[in-house]
Amino acid sequence: MEITRREWLGAAAGAALALSGCEMPRPFATSRVPERLEPPDEADAPAIRLLNRTAFGAPADEVAKVERIGREAWVALQLEARQDEPLDLTLRLRRLESLQYEGFNTSDFKEQHLLDELQQAALLRAVHSPNQLRERMVDFWSNHFSIYVRKANTRMLKAADDHRVIRGHALGKFPDLLWASAQSPAMLLYLDNQANTKRAPNENYARELLELHALGVDGGYTQQDVMEVARCFTGWTVENRPPLTQLSQHDFDIRKLRARGRFRFDPDQHDDGAKQVLGHTIPAGQGEGDARQVVDILAKHPSCARFIARKLCRAFVGTAEEPLVERVADRYTKTDGDIKAMLETLLLSDELLAGPPILKRPFDYVASALRCTYAETDGRAVGEHLRKMGQPLNEWPMPDGYPDGTSEWTGSLLARWNFAAALATGQIRGTKVAFDRLGKSMGGNVEWDRLVCGRPLGLSGDDPAELVALSLCSPEFQWR
Repeated sequence: MEITRREWLGAAAGAALALSGCEMPRPFATSRVPERLEPPDEADAPAIRLLNRTAFGAPADEVAKVERIGREAWVALQLEARQDEPLDLTLRLRRLESLQYEGFNTSDFKEQHLLDELQQAALLRAVHSPNQLRERMVDFWSNHFSIYVRKANTRMLKAADDHRVIRGHALGKFPDLLWASAQSPAMLLYLDNQANTKRAPNENYARELLELHALGVDGGYTQQDVMEVARCFTGWTVENRPPLTQLSQHDFDIRKLRARGRFRFDPDQHDDGAKQVLGHTIPAGQGEGDARQVVDILAKHPSCARFIARKLCRAFVGTAEEPLVERVADRYTKTDGDIKAMLETLLLSDELLAGPPILKRPFDYVASALRCTYAETDGRAVGEHLRKMGQPLNEWPMPDGYPDGTSEWTGSLLARWNFAAALATGQIRGTKVAFDRLGKSMGGNVEWDRLVCGRPLGLSGDDPAELVALSLCSPEFQWR
């Protein structure tokens, strides 16, 4: 059944009322929603394709900037990631109270409050930061080093993981990022390494370190390697002891203060014998140094270079053809895993502009919708829409992260329509489309579809909210 523009607007208004709490039947019949998300027939303009791949959407002013300064200059600017963050963004982030504390100091906050503020911060940065490539990489690495925040007390530790591990190394060197993640209390707790002791080794973290973080499922390791890596990480745990070891006023030492929720190496629980990992000998008696040597071995392994290169190609190009994978992997090897160097190869490649369309996951869709409509948002009420689309951040229960395929997200189309309707009609609390800014450069003949999607969709009408909503619901806007 084909739905007309007027029928859709009526449905949009109903969706907005439903989302605001009014009693009303759901406005969209599933028979009116396409069963598949078809990619657009025509190729994006180069500037739009570049922005959709390296940033969260292609607002009209950013498209103009890329066309003015050129692709190479824009990529260089984004790789440096030194553009000043807007003061308003900084102030909004500081108002997220739970993120101003670390570790178990957040225990007084309710679980959902912690999760909401983590998601709110990620969305605010994705929408408002000018350093878009860095935010794209934060999203990429958060999914690569995925942590399910509803397990145990990981919700209290994820903010520190975001700051020190993911954001601190998003555009640095992969070996440093891998090492930082290995010491992340949130990661160790999520993958049960606090239960990994010399008398009862636990292989959960070791297995995911090899399979998901460093080498890939076909990376050349064996079950014996998993067992040996687990032995290397015995005694790696999270500080949970009382905060002080002594209170003597004559012998007080600040170094003996125990920061609960921080990483701790327990030598009494460490297997200090010799090990063999991927053909390398780990000598006996190294203690905490066992794990350092393991991370070095993994980061220098040829499978690691190819594994990371392949994931980056899929994320930015939409495919992982061997010639490009090999070029990116070669940059990894020659630069000791420099993430910027790999990205430079990718973002300036011909393949980036010629690759197939990539379906936007819900977070990507929401962030790009907000950016392309110049919406002002505090990010708070948007989270419920992400939940309905199936991607509340940090809540994928498996360690492999949210999937990146098309078929896994086709069921989110109805929730996308409802979000677009609510956004365009001003029914999301704390969020408002800037229609004046969006259309000011077009004079009295504003092409809303071209402004939002970067291309004409053949829409016509007098209601900007209607045309913006239709543009956000178009098949063209679902892809990047």
